[in-house]
Amino acid sequence: MSVDQQRILARAAREVIAGQIVNLGIGLPTQLFHHLPDDLEVLVHSENGVLGCRPRTEGETPDWDMIDSGGAYIATRPGASVFDSAMSFAMIRRSRVDLTFMGAFEVDELGNLANWKIPGKFSPGIGGAMELAQKVKRLVILCSHNDKQGNPKILRRCRLPLTAERCVSRIITDKAVMDVTPQGLTVVDIAEGLSVAELREATDARLIVDDTQLGRF
Repeated sequence: MSVDQQRILARAAREVIAGQIVNLGIGLPTQLFHHLPDDLEVLVHSENGVLGCRPRTEGETPDWDMIDSGGAYIATRPGASVFDSAMSFAMIRRSRVDLTFMGAFEVDELGNLANWKIPGKFSPGIGGAMELAQKVKRLVILCSHNDKQGNPKILRRCRLPLTAERCVSRIITDKAVMDVTPQGLTVVDIAEGLSVAELREATDARLIVDDTQLGRF
């Protein structure tokens, strides 16, 4: 795992509050498991039908029936419950899940999210991301600030097919933490060693920055 990914996950762990029900999306968000404090009392939800997930410990024999959203083997903590997919999505649709973390291809100033389809490339479908994005109380995006070609992923308006509209609460990248507000994208934290000018240059979206309130991570 890269240093940038480690920075994103360490910062994302600060978003989780004791007592919450938290969903971890495919990709980088599933690695958040390993950055949560051992004594933090949270219930991790998998749309496959588990409430109370935990990562397998080293050497632990996998339960072949227990997988996360990305197909990796997981385990359960004491008090966990297992149920069918219909019940799992009923929890999502009734907004019983407090917080979800997802990856993204693009996010924009309005909080629109595109994370399921790149035209011309194979996609297995929009999946549970559509419902999670619409119904979970708080959606935090974890992604690189720019793609492999250096193009911004934080845009004025998304160009790819949307997963959901106006659904994102906060964006955490390797360069910044940004909140979606009625006024626009407000920068909360900026990465150590990065200037505001460099952040603006790496971002297509317009950013609201108050230097007196800016944190570092």
